[in-house]
Amino acid sequence: MSTIRILVTGGTFDKEYDELSGNLFFQDTHVGEMLRLGRSGLKVEVRTLMMVDSLDMSDADRTSILENCRTAPHERILITHGTDRMEVTARLLGQSNLDKTVVLTGAMIPYKFGSSDGLFNLGAALAFVQVLPHGVYVAMNGRALPWDKVRKNRKTGMFEEVEA
Repeated sequence: MSTIRILVTGGTFDKEYDELSGNLFFQDTHVGEMLRLGRSGLKVEVRTLMMVDSLDMSDADRTSILENCRTAPHERILITHGTDRMEVTARLLGQSNLDKTVVLTGAMIPYKFGSSDGLFNLGAALAFVQVLPHGVYVAMNGRALPWDKVRKNRKTGMFEEVEA
C-alpha cells in the first residue's frame, strides 16, 4: 500500500480545553498520538494545513485544502475537519473531480476529552481511504458517505445519507 497523506485542518478533533477559562482552543494536532495509540502500521504523511474551527473556515481555506489535494503526489488522502462545515468542503472537493480517494473525518467531542469519537472515526476513515474507489467521502459514525449524499443531522449529531 502506498503512503496516505493526512491533511489536518483543525475542528473539534484537535481542540484542547483550558480549565481556567473554560474555553476550547487549538495547540497542535493529536493525529500522531492517535496513530500511536491505535498501533497503526500504515505509511502516512501528516501535514497540518491550518488549525481552525470549521465555522471559521473561509473560502480561501477550502481552496487551500483543494489545492493541497490536487498537488499531493498521493492517490489516497484523509482530511481531519470540523464537522459543522465538513459537507461544504466535501462538496467543493467532490465537484473538482479529483482522480484520487479523499476521505474527510472529524469528531463531535475533542479527542483530549477521553470520551471522544475521534479515535474511532480516524481508524474508520483510514480503513475507508484504503478501499474506496476514487471519489470524495465523509467518514463519520462508522459509515463512509459520498460527498453529494451526506449531511449532518443537527438534532442527532450524526451524519446521514440523503438523496443526491
